[in-house]
Amino acid sequence: MTALTDLATAVGTGHVEVIDLTAPLHSDTPILQLPQQFGQTEPFQLHEISRYDDRGPAWYWNNITTGEHTGTHFDAPVHWVTGRDGDDVAAIAPSRLIGPAAVVDHAAESAADPDFLLEVEHLEAWQAEHGPLPSGGWLLYRTGWDARADDPDAFANADANGPHTPGISPTCARWIAEQTDLLGLGVETVGTDAGAAPTFEPPFPCHAELARSGKYGLTSLRNLDRLPPTGAVVIAAPLPIVGGSGSPARVLALVERDS
Repeated sequence: MTALTDLATAVGTGHVEVIDLTAPLHSDTPILQLPQQFGQTEPFQLHEISRYDDRGPAWYWNNITTGEHTGTHFDAPVHWVTGRDGDDVAAIAPSRLIGPAAVVDHAAESAADPDFLLEVEHLEAWQAEHGPLPSGGWLLYRTGWDARADDPDAFANADANGPHTPGISPTCARWIAEQTDLLGLGVETVGTDAGAAPTFEPPFPCHAELARSGKYGLTSLRNLDRLPPTGAVVIAAPLPIVGGSGSPARVLALVERDS
């Protein structure tokens, strides 16, 4: 138990910092809006059961309603048709929810061009500087988009042509799926795909390729600017919803700091 004892001590002393990558979950949390002909997810809502009153004099509690894919959330393979025979969120082994992180930062490019797309050559350049992407780890794609997360309109950044948010090209999505053994991909935007992804060929390539290859998605992350390019460990904790396509999740990063 020495390793776990050492970890607990390091967290307690601040030698290992715990950074919350999760957006607060409330009724104004931005959600993905699909064209009207499709089904829609429900915004997060609390429904009070009692609050120290005649409905329950000593306790406060709520029912909640929301979609599986609201706020910071986890995409299971079964979420997309290409992974329809894959795991639902409850079937994912707990050991596959924890892994080292590679943080790829293209916030400057995304600020200049909200439709910026990550390409294979960007990941090859990152690996030339930092080493291979971590086996059994998370690729976290920083775009600076979390700075918009408290303003749903700015977060969606939509006009008559649809939303304009950064993402990943179809070629790069396929490369991540086929050429890496990552656990999955984490992004700061509302979904793993770019805002313009419905117009891509194929459409929604991150969803399609990640699900096909059994990889996972994490979305609406925050505080990626506080992580180093390598060395952090990410813990993604979705609810084990039996048959669920995903779940809101608490996502934490462990980062070693100088003592």
